[in-house]
Amino acid sequence: MASMAEELEIKLSLEPDILVQAHSWLSAQPEAEEGSTKSLINCYYDTPGAELNQQHAALRVRQAGDQYIQTLKTRGDFVDGAHRRQEWEWPVTGPTLSPGLLADTPLGERVNLARLTSVFETNFTRQVIMLDDGEAVIECALDDGFIAAGGQQKPLHEVEFELVSGDPKRLLVWAQRLARACPVFLNLVSKAEQGYQLAGLAVSELTAAENTGTKANGEDDLDRFLKRLSNAWLEQGRVSLEGLDIQVLAAQAEAYGLGQAFAEVIDALAERQPVQALLGKPELGQCQLGLLAYRAGLSLSA
Repeated sequence: MASMAEELEIKLSLEPDILVQAHSWLSAQPEAEEGSTKSLINCYYDTPGAELNQQHAALRVRQAGDQYIQTLKTRGDFVDGAHRRQEWEWPVTGPTLSPGLLADTPLGERVNLARLTSVFETNFTRQVIMLDDGEAVIECALDDGFIAAGGQQKPLHEVEFELVSGDPKRLLVWAQRLARACPVFLNLVSKAEQGYQLAGLAVSELTAAENTGTKANGEDDLDRFLKRLSNAWLEQGRVSLEGLDIQVLAAQAEAYGLGQAFAEVIDALAERQPVQALLGKPELGQCQLGLLAYRAGLSLSA
């Protein structure tokens, strides 16, 4: 029987050596309790025409030890730096996909389930640290591994803050705290989107023609700036600042005590430096998360 829930999480990408630093810092916090460490093998499925990805859905079977879980996720919304999406889960008896379980989900009538086949894997070790600060309970997962598709591999080093209960804004608070301790990159690109890109099947809003001046409903310049950063990270390219009101973002950064850091980030991007060149520096992640915190009304001391 399926369990359906709403998932809310903030995802940060880190350089490999910084992931070790992040683990040390998180473990040392008085609100932290060390959790489990597991090796996770995740096989993602789609049709040859990538019909699931076109509908911004991701389907996988995960092996953790001798347990297998089949999961379907929607892409959902981006809210204050966090992904919010629906998720269905079923325990299954082995690594093989069970298409019949999808019949009662939104995919049941939209996709030819008989055409589903494996397209890529995301395999990593996950270390869990639980955070309970009295206002929220957060599961912090540190993932270290790789994505594999078509004989190619791409490294995977991430920290995910997922809300278990309490105030959703605490996700942003904790992500900011980590960004002050070590360099991070707020990444809007999911593991599944990275896998599709490696498999040559990317059909993502992030990789669409986002560098035009068109704004999606409800998006502001910060949302568009963050999407462009993530898109450039995925494509290992450069970020266009065209059509963005950088002066407004600079004023917000200044009001939040990040004026100099934001100026350094914008100068680097204006000089056409790739996002990858900024990943080892603290300014990028601090500005991403600080601007979101300013918009959310969080104080500097949060």
